Amino acid sequence: MAGCTTVTTPVRLSPVDDDSLPEIARFLHENLNSGLSADDWARALVPSWRTAEPTHGYCLRADGVLVGVYAAFFSERVVAGRERRVCNLAAWCVLDGYGAQGLRLLRALLSSGAELFTDLSPSGSVVPIDLRLGFQRLDTTTDVRPNLPLWRRRVTVVTDQGRIAGLLTGRDAEIFRDHAGAAAVRHVVLLVDDRPCYVMYRRVRRKRLPLFAALVHVGDTALFLRGVGPLGAHLLVRGMPVLLAERRIVGGPVGLSRTVMGRPKLFRGADVEAGDVDDLYSEITSVPW
Repeated sequence: MAGCTTVTTPVRLSPVDDDSLPEIARFLHENLNSGLSADDWARALVPSWRTAEPTHGYCLRADGVLVGVYAAFFSERVVAGRERRVCNLAAWCVLDGYGAQGLRLLRALLSSGAELFTDLSPSGSVVPIDLRLGFQRLDTTTDVRPNLPLWRRRVTVVTDQGRIAGLLTGRDAEIFRDHAGAAAVRHVVLLVDDRPCYVMYRRVRRKRLPLFAALVHVGDTALFLRGVGPLGAHLLVRGMPVLLAERRIVGGPVGLSRTVMGRPKLFRGADVEAGDVDDLYSEITSVPW
C-alpha cells in the first residue's frame, strides 16, 4: 500500500460496482501493476464463479478523483463444515498522501459481513497490519522441484477442458466449473492407473523470470505424488522448468526437491483452522500477475 503523508481534502469511500470497473482497472494498471493492461485488470476483477455479492471491493475519491482501491473477491463456500461468506483481500493500492485514509478501505471490507477473510499475496508492509487485526499466518512451506522429462506409462496428463469436465465428480467438478474461466490458472487431470487427480496451477515469476509453476489445488494428494513426474515433464515443455509445491496444498513433502519458506499468506475467521483455508476463489486464481 502506497501513501505516507496526510492531506485535508475530503475523501469519499464507496463500493466498487460493475459500472466503475473500467476506472478501477485503469487505476490499478497505472499505479499497482502496469504488467497487466487495464482491460486485463477489468476482466480479472470479475470472478469466474457465481456470487451473491454485487461489489468488487471499495475505493476512495478526493474531489471526484480516484485515489485508492482495495479490490476483493467474494464467494459463498462450505468451509469447516458449513457455508460461509468469504472475502479474499486482493489488491490494495493508495496514492501517496492518502495512506491514513487507505485504512478505511480495509475497515470497510472487514465490516462487509464476511465470516472468513483471506489475504494470499500481501506486501511486506501489509502483513503486520493484518496480524494486528487478528489474522493468522498459513504455513507456506514449499518444496521446489525441478521439472524433468520423466514419463510413466501408467500416467496420462489430460489438458482438454471438455474431457476434464467429464472425468471429475463431486467437489472437484464444482471447483473446475467455477474456475474454468479464471484468467490466472491452468487445469490438468493426471490419470494414474485410470484414476483421476485434478491439478490446478499458475505460472509465476521469481526474480522477474516466468519459469515457475505454482500449484493451487490438488484433488487427490496420494495420486498426485505418483503422477508428479509426468506433470513436471508436461510443465517443462511449456516453459516452466521449476515446480513450486506448498505442502499444505499437496499434503506433504515432494521428492527430488528442496524446501523453502513460501511467501506469507494469512486468514481470519471464527471457528476456522489453517487446514480449512485454500487458495481457491481468490486473486491467486483470478489475477495473472
